[in-house]
Amino acid sequence: MVYEALDFYDIDSQLTEEELMVRDMVRDWVEEEVLPKIEEACSEGVFPDEWRVSLGEMGVLGAPLEGYGCPGLSYTAYGVICRELERGDSGLRSFASVQGSLAMYPIWDFGSEEQKQKYLPKMATGELIGCFGLTEPDYGSNPGDMVTRAEDKGDHYLLNGAKMWITNGTTSDLAVVWAKLEGVIRGFIVETGDEGYSAPEMKGKHSLKASVTSELVFQDCKIPKDRILPGVKGLKGPFSCLNNARFGISWGALGAAQACFHSAKEYALSRIQFDQPIASYQLVQNKLSWMLREITKGQLLALELARKKDNGSWIPEHISLAKMNNVDIALDIARMARDIHGANGILDEYCIMRHMANLESVKTYEGTHDIHNLILGRHITGIQSFTRSL
Repeated sequence: MVYEALDFYDIDSQLTEEELMVRDMVRDWVEEEVLPKIEEACSEGVFPDEWRVSLGEMGVLGAPLEGYGCPGLSYTAYGVICRELERGDSGLRSFASVQGSLAMYPIWDFGSEEQKQKYLPKMATGELIGCFGLTEPDYGSNPGDMVTRAEDKGDHYLLNGAKMWITNGTTSDLAVVWAKLEGVIRGFIVETGDEGYSAPEMKGKHSLKASVTSELVFQDCKIPKDRILPGVKGLKGPFSCLNNARFGISWGALGAAQACFHSAKEYALSRIQFDQPIASYQLVQNKLSWMLREITKGQLLALELARKKDNGSWIPEHISLAKMNNVDIALDIARMARDIHGANGILDEYCIMRHMANLESVKTYEGTHDIHNLILGRHITGIQSFTRSL
């Protein structure tokens, strides 16, 4: 069946010519190269290397970054890229999101000129893959209490600790790692060959199976002095990266939702029960109408957020609302789509269960649903409900 993206309010008509060109390029690539292989990739638990190469060749890695070989696209274009990638699979968007927002962005914004020149051009082409080390086994929503430490040893830093749930970790060439140096959170660039560094892959996932998830382990890991990020101290650094990643998720989740809606609509029109397509029954039409309503609201929210990112009028709470809302409705749409598909909805012939399982992770990472609610609650009331200031 030919994919028809749901765009009830013709929101894509507000995109620029460049943004539309990027949309069509990524959409066609997902259709031709990703969807025929995604179920096999999930079954084998791999992220095909040719996808990394293609993303680099298309020029979509680090999309909104300028200079150093980066694409220099609008944030709206970046959102569109995330939407089209996640229509294929959340693992695909996660790869691009981690590479651009969590690994390239901190080097671009906080790195030295030498660091930018060394890493960014090859990261933009996909020749070098990066990951982002913030979350720890015991500290996810509360990264300020991280236990990973860096010590100044005169001519190098010594890093000890561990990070958990790291997308791209095992296959990365470098990691942007956040650790406490003399009690202050700092960013460090760790390269794969550094002494004392390892990145074992985490196995046994029921979600994001076409994505590499790893642990990062630092055992007296020696880091040269020129690989500390000089431009930032404290949680402002990692949180600024997370805001960009959360922005991409707010668009990406809509791609997963649109894929589920499209499959549910086509299935309802073709599935005959009691001599009629199930699409003719009121209960099914009610479900499809609800999906259309929520996707349309999510699209309007994402577009306005993108415009705010592009003109600089955004605040972090805008991103929290969009990430939380759009992932929430995407997960509900996946569950409703599975219901419309009946028992067939659990088969890998359809995208439904794969998106549903992926979205369970997306709802948790880059700030859980509850944490984003508390961020909004603090904005509304002015009262901090966290035990520690974020």
